[in-house]
Amino acid sequence: MIDRTVSLTILGSGTSTGVPVLGCGCDVCRSDLPRNQRTRCSALLSWAGRNILIDTSTDFRQQGLRAGLDRVDAVLFTHTHADHVHGIDDLRTLSPARGAAIPVYGSHQTVEAIQRVFSYIFQGDGEPGYRPRLQLSAVAAPFELFGQVVTPVPLEHGDGQCFGYRVGPLAYLTDCSRVPESSLPLLVGLELLVVDALRFTAHDKHYTIDEAIALAGALDVPRAVLTHLGHDVDYVRHGADLPAGIEFAYDGQQLTLQVGN
Repeated sequence: MIDRTVSLTILGSGTSTGVPVLGCGCDVCRSDLPRNQRTRCSALLSWAGRNILIDTSTDFRQQGLRAGLDRVDAVLFTHTHADHVHGIDDLRTLSPARGAAIPVYGSHQTVEAIQRVFSYIFQGDGEPGYRPRLQLSAVAAPFELFGQVVTPVPLEHGDGQCFGYRVGPLAYLTDCSRVPESSLPLLVGLELLVVDALRFTAHDKHYTIDEAIALAGALDVPRAVLTHLGHDVDYVRHGADLPAGIEFAYDGQQLTLQVGN
């Protein structure tokens, strides 16, 4: 019997500062509630015994240890802001097989930036184990990965661009302020939407909580999980006011869906 289960683990549910924020004494930053303690935004998709990482956040080492991660079979990068890529060096101990390169996917712009900024990874010199072994691939259309179709979803991130990713009825859209009209058909028929929802007040590069809720409603998604949360958001106090079918993400959260027939 073929296992068609796809799981998504929220490795990190926080914004670029993490929560608590250094130097801040607000109620959320002083909270001892585990679900108010957020590492930088990242996620792990798993199917057919494979681990597919979405972004290598600044806190990736901590997240991987917490999740018991011992192998990464592929990485999907959303964009190249520091909080989403600066854990890339910790991939060096997580190759899928000894000596094998980890396939890495992203937009043309993302792949070019990774190769430029982290040039030491791709120079071909240095001692074994000094750098991760990565194989970069630029993508712009749906592609097959370990038996599933992965669909890049172009998003607007303020005046920049970002990729979300869809696998079956699940879509992960972080760091976005708008879904372009041309991307909306890629999000038809979702069962689960994980989406950026930074805070309650307006921001030029991120959805607010109300805007994320409105997007979930427009897409008619039965379940939406709000991620990339800042220290404005108290998991319990504000979570009680969310509409049915909407919830806040938290670090370590696991979500599971059946994909296909």
